[in-house]
Amino acid sequence: MTNSLKDFSLDMFSLKGKVALVTGGNTGLGMGYVVALAKAGADIMVATFDNNVEEVTTLVEPTGVRLEFYQADLTKIDQMEAMVEKTVEIFGKIDILVNNAGAIRRAPLLEYKDEDWKAVIDINQNSVYYLSQRVAKHMVSQGYGKIINIASMLSFQGGKFVPSYTASKHAVQGLTRAFANELAEHNVTVNAIAPGYFVSANTAPIRADEQRNKEIVDRIPAARWGDPSELMGTMVFLASPASDYVNGHVLAVDGGWLTR
Repeated sequence: MTNSLKDFSLDMFSLKGKVALVTGGNTGLGMGYVVALAKAGADIMVATFDNNVEEVTTLVEPTGVRLEFYQADLTKIDQMEAMVEKTVEIFGKIDILVNNAGAIRRAPLLEYKDEDWKAVIDINQNSVYYLSQRVAKHMVSQGYGKIINIASMLSFQGGKFVPSYTASKHAVQGLTRAFANELAEHNVTVNAIAPGYFVSANTAPIRADEQRNKEIVDRIPAARWGDPSELMGTMVFLASPASDYVNGHVLAVDGGWLTR
């Protein structure tokens, strides 16, 4: 015990020499995850659904890490498999997988369309399963890996007007625990981050609604919306050796939202 305490170093948070695959990492909160991993030293493959990569490239370039992009439809299993194989071909391995890409479609339950249900489940739930399974095979082979899923406050709560999103984010919590149980013996950890209410393009309409904005802020003990930068440290922690004994956990970063 004494020797292990002496061995502790902040180098445990370094990701130098590691390779990360991040879905949806060119926009929104995902961009913050990519920048965090890059600043910690990881080389990164970003899965995108479009060619909007200028901003994230500009942010990552000063770190000096290698940044590549792969445009893929995450509702297509063959395209996800091709992306995994391309990442391994380019970088030689995958140490970190961040299942960040997500979709949300809002409507009252009695008016909810079947196609909206399927579209959200395909991205938020099915892609997490398929990508995690495919990447896990590489991680098990190399004897190391970190899978980080992006959950939600609706992994714990029911919400309104978002049945497919709620179901998918509950599933993310379940998949995180199920994968963790099987992969731990292979030195692969599986955890999730559950962001609370953060400033982003997706939340702009809610923040612009004075009444709804007040309802949200009044419930958050921190009494404010989160800044995307406040997720970056959590991402680095879960991606680094510093979290090697953390497994199957959904870490809420919510300003205390779930305590009320």
